[in-house]
Formats: sequence, structure tokens, C-alpha cells
Amino acid sequence: MTTLTHPGNLPGTLSLGLIRGSAELKQFFRIREQVIFTFAFPSLLMVLLGSMLNSSMPGMAITTGQVLAAGMIGSGIVSTSFNSIGIGLASDREAGALKRLRGTPMPAASYFIGKIILVGFTSIAQVVLMSIVGSLLFDLELPTDPMKLLTAVWVFVLGVTSCTLLGIALSSVTKSVSGAVAVTNLIYIALQFISGVFVTPISNLPKVMVTIASFFPVKWICQGFRSVFLPAEAATQEMAGTWELPMVALVLTAWCVAGLLLAKLTFRWSNEGK
Repeated sequence: MTTLTHPGNLPGTLSLGLIRGSAELKQFFRIREQVIFTFAFPSLLMVLLGSMLNSSMPGMAITTGQVLAAGMIGSGIVSTSFNSIGIGLASDREAGALKRLRGTPMPAASYFIGKIILVGFTSIAQVVLMSIVGSLLFDLELPTDPMKLLTAVWVFVLGVTSCTLLGIALSSVTKSVSGAVAVTNLIYIALQFISGVFVTPISNLPKVMVTIASFFPVKWICQGFRSVFLPAEAATQEMAGTWELPMVALVLTAWCVAGLLLAKLTFRWSNEGK
């Protein structure tokens, strides 16, 4: 005799999402090269550039290495959200995994919950790792002030959310994983340069370059993290002479909304018809 399962006993969307998230994490950590590149590359850049550019800033009790490290912590979460989700979705789509998942009873929301868990975990790990590296090598002061910790939380949440949604949208632009890798890394590296991540202070960049960067999330994420890890006097080195935290919140929130719209409009479950 066949026993029918009552619908109320079936796993819900959240439960399936948590299961999917566990599977995503296991799959991520099985690929050692991916783990090493995801976590080691931003930290390695911080060490190399910070060591070469580390010098005292006139009239301040901070170094250019500390400024660079603080900004790179912000750019590190762009790598774990924007790059990872864009390349990961393109890989799932090219392999036909998205199409197969679409044909199962699992809700689409559960799949994305799983991706959010992966991005959230790796982004937190990235911040912790780079904060430790910055603290040990460049004497970057870890925040203890409650307001700074609160700022770190909302900049992190808005930054990861906006970049993840933009990564989802961008994943549909190319048809192959190799194309996704090229496009995401090109955008990521270019935005780091014009957003003042590799140039300290950012006021040393041409104004037109920073103006262009101001339309994108990377500059504001990095500026938000600089406000968390650097003393108040360091704000004078920003283009506006202040941390502009209300503007940071406004721009990142706007990109969350825009990213959601773009993701909904562009997302595809397969490459068929492209």
C-alpha cells in the first residue's frame, strides 16, 4: 500500500533553503583552489600593496598601509559576493544544474537562500581574515566602539546584498563560465582602481575618476569600512572631507533596489535561446 505524505509534513521553503545552503558550503570547500583564491587573493593583495605603499601620513597618527587595509576589507566582500555569485550561477547554468533544479519541487527561493548562506558565510570569514591580517601587519585598530560596530554591520549587510543581487544580474550576461570570470573580474578590478582602493588617500585620484566611481557600490562600501577601522581625523582625506555615512547608506540601499529589479528582469534558468 502506498502511503501519501501529508503536505504539512513536507519541508518548507526555509528548511529546504537551509539544506541547500549546507550543500553549497560543502561544495565550495571541496574545491580547494576556489577556497584558496577566494580568501587568499584579497589578503595577498593587501600584504603586497600595503608593504610597498606603507608610509606615515603627514600630520596624522595613521599610515597609508592602514588606510589601504581598511578599504580592502570592504573590497574583499565584493569579491565574495559579486564575483562569487556571478561566476557560481553562470557555472550552474552552463552545467544544466539550474534547469534540473527548476524541474524539481524545490522552490526557487530555497535555491537562492542557499546561495545567500554561502555568500554570507564566506563574506563574514573574509572580513575576519582580512581584519586579522591588517591588525597584525599594519597595526590596524579593530573597532570596539558600539557605533562603529553598528556601522560595520549595516555597511556589510547593504554591501553584500547589493553586490550579490548585481552578481545575479550579471550572471545572465554571458553564456559561459569563462565569460563570467572575465566580465566579473574586469568590473571588479576596474572599480577597485577608480574607487581609491589601491590609491591612498583617495583624494590623490583624478576627480573625474572618483565621480564615476561614486555611481557604483565599491567606493561607498570601502569608504564605510574606512570609517569603521580608521580614526575620525582620517575622514579629512576623503573627497568630501567627511565619511558621508548617510550617503553611503543611500547609495547602497539604492543599489539593493536596482539590483533586485535587474536580477528579476535578467535571471535565466538555462542558456537556451540566448
